[in-house]
Amino acid sequence: MVREGNPDVGSPRTSDLQHPGSKSSCILSSPGEEALPGEEPIKYGEVIVLGYNGCLSSGDKGRRRSRLALNRRPHANGVKPDVMHHISTPLVSKALSNRGQHSISYTLSRSHSVIVEYTHDSDTDMFQIGRSTENMIDFVVTDTSPGGGASEGPSAQSTISRYACRILCDRRPPYTARIYAAGFDASSNIFLGERAAKWRTPDGLMDGLTTNGVLVMHPAGGFSEDSAPGVWREISVCGNVYTLRDSRSAQQRGKLVENESNILQDGSLIDLCGATLLWRTPAGLLRAPTLKHLEAQRQEVNAARPQCPVGLSTLAFPSPARGRTAPDKQQPWVYVRCGHVHGYHGWGCRRERGPQERECPLCRLVGPYVPLWLGQEAGLCLDPGPPSHAFAPCGHVCSEKTARYWAQTPLPHGTHAFHAACPFCGAWLTVFFIMPPTLCPWGSEGAMAPDFQLSLVVNLPIQ
Repeated sequence: MVREGNPDVGSPRTSDLQHPGSKSSCILSSPGEEALPGEEPIKYGEVIVLGYNGCLSSGDKGRRRSRLALNRRPHANGVKPDVMHHISTPLVSKALSNRGQHSISYTLSRSHSVIVEYTHDSDTDMFQIGRSTENMIDFVVTDTSPGGGASEGPSAQSTISRYACRILCDRRPPYTARIYAAGFDASSNIFLGERAAKWRTPDGLMDGLTTNGVLVMHPAGGFSEDSAPGVWREISVCGNVYTLRDSRSAQQRGKLVENESNILQDGSLIDLCGATLLWRTPAGLLRAPTLKHLEAQRQEVNAARPQCPVGLSTLAFPSPARGRTAPDKQQPWVYVRCGHVHGYHGWGCRRERGPQERECPLCRLVGPYVPLWLGQEAGLCLDPGPPSHAFAPCGHVCSEKTARYWAQTPLPHGTHAFHAACPFCGAWLTVFFIMPPTLCPWGSEGAMAPDFQLSLVVNLPIQ
């Protein structure tokens, strides 16, 4: 509940409106909830950045990493709205916003601002995500480039906000996690300027959207074998759900979706306009494959000793411990247009068609020729099924249901475009294909699947 402050405030002297113990220096833990020595911390969930396949190319370091577990903090640091002030003097607005207390400032005009002060909430933990490397950001995220590249360093062209969003998790079961647009800066403030989309709600409160917005999509049926992509929505600063704007940064908000909430579910996607995150719950991760499971599948594929149909050389997926610096000499390669799998060879180049164009020696189709890589980010997999399918044009291999789900999932790109992309590298998809029994020891009948809106399903020819 938000209390209305004094509308005639004319000086910075408004500290008497603040509740006792609401200053950030007086944060207390929830009674009786400290973790015992040696006890595993309670996990709220994990956030995984799409496009990195398990680790940043420069290595996961500190708060800059491809995956972050959100655990219950020793002391609660959540905040909740408390008092709302209507300010007509800019100096007063600045004084209220710089007191070190969490607040959100809505600038309606040069002479009128609304400041909502927040007070400490002993029942929630807050985690902030953004591009900034300042200490208040728990998870530092940078732009992921479509096509398999990742821009991991600071970029002047980044479209991710420095303080993109915040997640508040209940400290008590069932440990519900809620997402909100925008995060608090070093002064514990969120500023929505004159040009930002903002409005007064029917109950007299304020709400708004960030410049490029925070989009969320909850999968239908959860993140499981029967999942289907949901509908993309936009989350407001106060956690309300709206339909998408006409373009990413349009000032006119979408329509309020009253029957949906900002509660994160297993498999919820969070798009920050430059990077897309996947939320996994502890229960969902228990159903997902582990790294040991993926490694056992790799060894089983290699133990079948599949052969190149032309060179007759033995093919094998390299160990992930080698990293992805260059393809191994035994690594399987695929012709993207037809799906035939071979060992690497240097013949069949058609440079008049492009530097990467090769002619398949089996069917004579000309197209890209790329190495196959196993997907190593287990949290992106819907099920522990065998690695029988691969994405094109990147060549990442995963289970059938995982491949079909991501091939049907449109991910935001730019101001209003959507593309299906490989979750392991971020490359936009053209097709995904089925590995033949000669390479996959589990076999694959793989009848032709229906065409999807954003990508095609193509059967890889049986050798």
